[in-house]
Amino acid sequence: MGGVRDFIDQNYHHFNAGALAECSRSLDEFISNGGKLIITLAGAMSTAEIGRSLAPAIRAGLVHAISCTGANLEEDLFNLIAHNSYEKIDWRNFDAEDEVDLQKRGLNRVTDTCIPESEAIRVVEKILLQKWLDAEERGEKHPPHQYLFDVINSDKIEFQANPEDSWLVAAQEMQIPIFTPAWADSTLGNIFSARLIDGTISSDNIITTDLQRMADIAAWYHEQNSLLGILQVGGGVAGDFPICVVPMLRQDLGEEVNLWGWFGQISESTPSYGGYSGAPPNEKISWEKLGLETPRFVIESDATIVLPLILQYLLEGLTH
Repeated sequence: MGGVRDFIDQNYHHFNAGALAECSRSLDEFISNGGKLIITLAGAMSTAEIGRSLAPAIRAGLVHAISCTGANLEEDLFNLIAHNSYEKIDWRNFDAEDEVDLQKRGLNRVTDTCIPESEAIRVVEKILLQKWLDAEERGEKHPPHQYLFDVINSDKIEFQANPEDSWLVAAQEMQIPIFTPAWADSTLGNIFSARLIDGTISSDNIITTDLQRMADIAAWYHEQNSLLGILQVGGGVAGDFPICVVPMLRQDLGEEVNLWGWFGQISESTPSYGGYSGAPPNEKISWEKLGLETPRFVIESDATIVLPLILQYLLEGLTH
């Protein structure tokens, strides 16, 4: 019996299905030839439980770094510890009054899924606040994900979801870098800001800034001995932050570094309003992010459908 890989090769030939198949085959070849991949996560992929397919890909050595929004960083952890209290709803038939009811019950809706405030967010907040205060007392500074690793390793929580399905747990196990630009607009970033405002935390100096993380991603780019590729899921700052390290190195620092060696994009956003999320790959050539010879792919579809198929295609390729 053939798996997902054989099914895609046999049936996906045209339109977005064809683009998915071509993208998967090209990425498989890129990684097989020694290329390394960073995946960027926008939207609500973690609440969509993308870890079920992303975590095995990380553990298999197919993913070498993650750039994600603060929401995707924290929502993998929220699901890990409060999975049994999540609620799925018939969101297409919800009206404003139904939303008020969710709010009163402490349920934060993400399309068809509700994140429980008390069982997820406030449980993490209590543990995380102590981690932040301990770091302040010791004069330490870490990027946001390092504190979430500390929560995962804490003896004060129990997992409700399978940790094998957590991409955050897999990233810690494999020690791949995580970059979280614009972390302050996440739920935990808001909580950190609130504790700064009320004086519980005296300084923001315990969180590594975006400027410092840009230097970190530049160092990571230098350290790799192979071409690097990006699989951009959605768009926004999660995608733009890592890709712009190349023009920074080349144009602002005058260094001779390779352009990104492979690029794929899963998005439903329109390119017609000048936004980054829907900008086609060719636009990135003018910014000296990609080159004329860089393999470039666009799949205009739902990333919660497409990304698991691509990752499974790559995983099955390891056994072919």
